Amino acid sequence: MGRENFSSGNRVVSNWILIGVLMLLVQVILGGITRLTGSGLSITEWNVLTGVLPPLSETQWLAEFANYKRTAQYQLINADFSLSNFKFIFFWEWFHRFWGRLVGIVFLVGFFYLLAKGKLKRNMVRPLLILFLLGALQGAVGWIMVKSGLTGDAIYVAPTKLALHFVFALGLIAYTFWIFLGLRINPDCSLRNNSLRIWTWIIFLVLLFQLSYGAMMAGYKAASIAPTWPMINGEWIPPSMFGGKDFWLNFIDNKMTVQFMHRGIAYLIFLLILIWTWKAYRIRVEPGIVSKTRKLPIIFLSIQIVLGILSLISSPGIIPNLWVMFDWLALLHQVNGLLFFLVCTYMLYIIRPAVQQS
Repeated sequence: MGRENFSSGNRVVSNWILIGVLMLLVQVILGGITRLTGSGLSITEWNVLTGVLPPLSETQWLAEFANYKRTAQYQLINADFSLSNFKFIFFWEWFHRFWGRLVGIVFLVGFFYLLAKGKLKRNMVRPLLILFLLGALQGAVGWIMVKSGLTGDAIYVAPTKLALHFVFALGLIAYTFWIFLGLRINPDCSLRNNSLRIWTWIIFLVLLFQLSYGAMMAGYKAASIAPTWPMINGEWIPPSMFGGKDFWLNFIDNKMTVQFMHRGIAYLIFLLILIWTWKAYRIRVEPGIVSKTRKLPIIFLSIQIVLGILSLISSPGIIPNLWVMFDWLALLHQVNGLLFFLVCTYMLYIIRPAVQQS
């Protein structure tokens, strides 16, 4: 089923799935903006239906502001907020939730429309239902994350729960993108090579681990504790990495250890991608999707490393409640990271196990 032989039904369904992938990417980017603007705790309730519309009157705005004033975040770091300041952070959290609802609507409307029109084949229904359930689960995980920042004296969401929310989002995007690739790419165009596929799997799994540490870096706001490169505040291995009482907990609750791990895994991925690229170019392939795209991992990773370093060294310029250069670089770092993740997902799809000869 080459692209030129697609039925109109497959084209329609794949276009709908692609819209879903793009909307999910926007949703994750909005999540990044919400985090960078400190907006995530501005809405203290999860009202699935009544929360669709923002406050429409001064009375409603004051009621929402009063709810926010009861949070530790307001009392400890934002006590000087005016109603105007609150409206700004409220907008980003509301828009993030609104976009998530919109993704669900686009999915449901598209699903039932295509089903009624006979465009969905029977074997596509189950994956799409799984996709919907994963989306609903992601919404629930998001609220669990928000609740972690509304408990006790917490002023931000728990970094580990932020990482969990982010990893679930990555899984949702990868699954959606995989369905799209299944509708768009002819399996005959794939590269059959066991060795390169194993290397691709290794990179994909290490990348998931790295992205989870990226989320913890963001959650702990850990960039500014060591805004130097290549050394970490003049040390290759900072002595404060293992200052916690429990050795293993340092890997998830020690800011310095989290930054060290994020840097170290980045170097590991760079080495793995260099080896992967060398192996990919040693394989003789016919002109096609593999030959045209095997350069993409090293390109996107190189951009990602540069953005990461620039974000790190610009972190001393962070100004609370003000968008500065660090925020732009951090957001671009996240966007490119998402694109690099999709590139790796794509490579995993087009590089398949070798066909065994009988």
